Amino acid sequence: MSEKSKYQPPYTITPAILNLVAQISEVVGHLTVLTDSANALWLRRVNRIRTIRGSLAIEGNTLSEKQITAILNGKRVVASPREIQEVRNAIAAYENLEQWRTEAEADLLEAHHMMMSGLISEAGFYRRGGVGVIKGGQVIHMAPSADRVPVLMRDLIHWLTVSEEHPLIKSSVFHYEFEFIHPFADGNGRMGRLWQTLMLTLWNPLFADIPVESMVHEHQAEYYQALQKSSEQTDSALFIEFMLRMIFNGLSNDAPQVAPPVTPQVKRLLEIMQGEMTRAALQNALGLQDRKSFRERYLNPALAAELIEMTISDKPNSRLQKYRQTDKGRWWLQQREEV
Repeated sequence: MSEKSKYQPPYTITPAILNLVAQISEVVGHLTVLTDSANALWLRRVNRIRTIRGSLAIEGNTLSEKQITAILNGKRVVASPREIQEVRNAIAAYENLEQWRTEAEADLLEAHHMMMSGLISEAGFYRRGGVGVIKGGQVIHMAPSADRVPVLMRDLIHWLTVSEEHPLIKSSVFHYEFEFIHPFADGNGRMGRLWQTLMLTLWNPLFADIPVESMVHEHQAEYYQALQKSSEQTDSALFIEFMLRMIFNGLSNDAPQVAPPVTPQVKRLLEIMQGEMTRAALQNALGLQDRKSFRERYLNPALAAELIEMTISDKPNSRLQKYRQTDKGRWWLQQREEV
């Protein structure tokens, strides 16, 4: 038996899988053309936050996108220390995503250590005991015994290295097999999703900005059902189809957009903003005297569109309040200049 055929995960390539691969590839080809002009900092931040929120929410983390944004910005958040630690770890892991190699076991263990540091004692190590997937008091899956994990993972990583399957299929198969093995004491779900995102990003950098995890969270029951049915059938085709649908939906719903339309008044406001400015300074720069009209036609629409932000967001009426362009606002101006 050749080394290449030593281990072969059980899966069937169905017509539905082939059709989804073709659809995703077509969308990716179209979006790649837009990447240079539309892949702005604000889009990356928004989608990264959605990714972290989606992946952690599946595991029971209750923090909102707003709270995760605050943590990302170094602000204090009132929440359980464990949930805050989970978010900080996930932020660090996704920021280091493109430094890891999918076929390197050491990188996988390092990523788990980063994702689970301060949460479990076995962060960065394969589990030493038995584990299972339990939802609603029901055992969905009992993982292989701990003594088999190192061999199973090395076989899976070797298959990943030599497989010639399309990255969309290969990453989904790996995701399923990873969850079946359940190699860690905790954090298997978020690690499986992280590693599939890494594989897709290496195939096309566009996937670094597509929050597939948020789509999985929205279809969480179906996610677990696909895992369970694939295990029962000893064939991961159903799980592959599910993940490909989530990827396609993620691409369709969260594709980079062109510069959002704004009113002439908001356009003028963005153009005259220099650093942080008070309301009075903005009105003066625009040559306006009516405070109410300024707020209704210029300030409030710009705030609502997230093109500008308050410097003291938790105290909107502070006498020290100032306003500044957001990443989205600066990107909008850049797009206008390039047209």
